[in-house]
Amino acid sequence: MKFVSDPHISVKIDQMKRRVRWQESAIKARAIAQTKLVVDDEDTDNPDFSFLVIGDSGCGSHLKHHPQRKIAEMMLQQESSRFVIHTGDVVYNVGSREYYHQNFIEPYREFLVGGEKPKQLEYNRLIFKAPFFPVPGNHDYYDLPLIYGILAQATWLPRRLLRGKINFDVGWHGSDTGDAYARAFLDYLLELKNKANLNQHLDRNYTAEHTGDRCLHYRPGKFTRLPNRYYTFRYGGIDFFALDSNTFNQPVVIPNTTEGDSRRAKLLTQQIQLEEKEQRIQIELDQLNPHNSDDAEKIDDYYAKLEHIAESQRDIAKQLNQEQQIIDWQQLDWFKASLIASWQDEAVRGRVVFFHHPPYVTEATKWNQGQTLAVRDRLRQVFNDAAHEIGAFPEGRSIVDLVLSGHAHCLEHLYTKNTGAADSHIDWLVCGGSGHSLRRQRQEGTVLFQNADFDAEPIGQSHLYLGRQGTGKNRKLPYSFLRIDVKAGDKPNFTVNPYVAEWHKQQWQEYAINPFII
Repeated sequence: MKFVSDPHISVKIDQMKRRVRWQESAIKARAIAQTKLVVDDEDTDNPDFSFLVIGDSGCGSHLKHHPQRKIAEMMLQQESSRFVIHTGDVVYNVGSREYYHQNFIEPYREFLVGGEKPKQLEYNRLIFKAPFFPVPGNHDYYDLPLIYGILAQATWLPRRLLRGKINFDVGWHGSDTGDAYARAFLDYLLELKNKANLNQHLDRNYTAEHTGDRCLHYRPGKFTRLPNRYYTFRYGGIDFFALDSNTFNQPVVIPNTTEGDSRRAKLLTQQIQLEEKEQRIQIELDQLNPHNSDDAEKIDDYYAKLEHIAESQRDIAKQLNQEQQIIDWQQLDWFKASLIASWQDEAVRGRVVFFHHPPYVTEATKWNQGQTLAVRDRLRQVFNDAAHEIGAFPEGRSIVDLVLSGHAHCLEHLYTKNTGAADSHIDWLVCGGSGHSLRRQRQEGTVLFQNADFDAEPIGQSHLYLGRQGTGKNRKLPYSFLRIDVKAGDKPNFTVNPYVAEWHKQQWQEYAINPFII
């Protein structure tokens, strides 16, 4: 997948601002806060409620099975849940509008108005029956140069008929720097060219009030657009903060020192090793027959390995090719200010944050990536700055109650102890195993350390990990989603209920893991 490109962070920011007409005159004149929304739901003040969490789901059928659809069918059984949070990578492999029908609309058709006829739905005109709150993942931003789109289409039939080994879910187009995602989920104000139409739209759909600001009125079944790529809403006295981690995940610049030179040399060696591994896998793939069930299992395993390699190569490239440090401080400053305001509001009893890239994780390919460490560093900085202004927290409380993420293709529960920073004593849930190829846990173990060299004090622990297990006929693929039950109280209790659809020996097995309270 080397032909996939990740747009520059500054381009992502500028393009997304343009699409929502960020703070243009008509919006400023109405004092609209473009990062807030209010859900039209008579139950929004009920302190007892449930919500679902999924992530990294946006695939079509795998060889012999369709995990995303299976998870969607299980989610439909959770009728009491009030909304769905999606932690990103809504459509693989490059967030293309061509794949929204196959990789999003069709699997989740019962969640959509008009979903009984999914082929008639337009990806940029979707309306959800119940609230659906996504954040963009890295695949939702990926671009595909036209020449590669042409090559992908030219080789589609031969691959299908002669080999059929890997379906990359690639059409003519990439995401156009997240344009398909924006058209599917955001209030794409750029489409409203006529000033009168824009004014009418704002006066019709931005009529809600949240913490003193005029904002978007999210109406399930009628109008279910999001105001921005990052946003906040309140439900049951809990403030939810949705972030776009794709614009603050750039790895820290490697310094021009002896230590930095050693780091660069190590990365270059890893790069060569990955290329050699990729070549060996391609040779093995050429020997396999997708119509043989045993070979089909091996092909699926090799596909997962190739994806691991591609992601590792992109992360190494990000670390090596840095002309300047780009960080989305506008978003992070907004988040800091919003956290401070949340703690100053007596009506708020808890805080949940969700975004794509996990700051803490033990999945084999993500735990020590440059992007993982970068997101951890930037989030920690926001927490530290906010905590300094907030002052002392009530006994037994941390700056946020729960952090949700995806990106790592697994289900994991981690808890940080004393990190020496304001991200201490927090529960972190990684929910990235809802459809795409699953990943294994690292061999280095479940204890979290301050750095990747394991030469510091432990700062946390992984308490649950569910990902790819076994090999060959013993291989198990436990796909998953969460239902989180929130209970009343000044300090809310969150009961986490993991649900699993496991693919093993060409059959599905559904089960639930014992719930746990955080």
